[in-house]
Amino acid sequence: MSQATAPLAQTRSVGPIRRALDRFFGNGAAIVGLIILVPILLAVTTYQWWLPYDPIAIDLVAINKGPSTTHWLGSDGVGRDVLARLLQGGRTSLTVAIVSVIISTIIGFLIGAVAAFGGRLVDGASMRLVDLAMTLPPVIFLLVLASIAGTGIAPTILVIALLSWPVLSRMVRARLLELRERDFVVAARGMGAGVPHLLFRHGLPNCIDIIVVYATLQVANAILLEAGLSFLGLGIAPPEASWGNMLNSARSSIVLEQYPWQWMSAGFALVLTVLAINFIGDGLRDAFDPRSDLN
Repeated sequence: MSQATAPLAQTRSVGPIRRALDRFFGNGAAIVGLIILVPILLAVTTYQWWLPYDPIAIDLVAINKGPSTTHWLGSDGVGRDVLARLLQGGRTSLTVAIVSVIISTIIGFLIGAVAAFGGRLVDGASMRLVDLAMTLPPVIFLLVLASIAGTGIAPTILVIALLSWPVLSRMVRARLLELRERDFVVAARGMGAGVPHLLFRHGLPNCIDIIVVYATLQVANAILLEAGLSFLGLGIAPPEASWGNMLNSARSSIVLEQYPWQWMSAGFALVLTVLAINFIGDGLRDAFDPRSDLN
């Protein structure tokens, strides 16, 4: 082997996971996203250990006080610490987003995989269900579901999860329709493998890249959906804090103009978090794309 071909052979010997990690950590925007997101996650998960305020504790002496050494981001209309509510709101919004994405990912994968491996009749019925879900106007469907399910963390998770799965199911089905014609899947079918075996032994490992990228980007979308619902009063209801219902206070012209600290920090945190997650999602998409090796 010549010296010129030795580095090429060494590069080809690196496993796909290592190549994906190298591409991800070579993506500047993805690294910026991690630098932004990791401190946010640490702050929202640990604030109760270092911040001496309860996010729902009312202090009538501190009503509508601006930022100070006592309340770093000020207080709201009933004297609650804005920083404590911001961090608790971030925990709530991220919890809603992550749990709803886990549920929608499971639903989307199962429906897409069953459609691909279940035969023509199952495929047709599953895709008509997906078509029906995708043709419903998303905003109207979201508002109707939210009004039926009610307010709170669990109903909001359910609403977002039921709205988010159809796109993933189509992507999974497209991947597995090609996979099911390969020799090892045909051989597994010939040996009597059932649909559950095909789903989890062959389907899931070959869809992991789609699922990871979809889930990451969908978390950002779910955060925005929760914020929109809570802003309209259909998501997380006070006194529970979320970034959406903190922004809801800006609907009052008095708060909007005279007490900007009560809503501006939530808006800034929302934009920053969604931007960071999108950067990471784009980095993961490029990392799992084998065509990146050709660049």
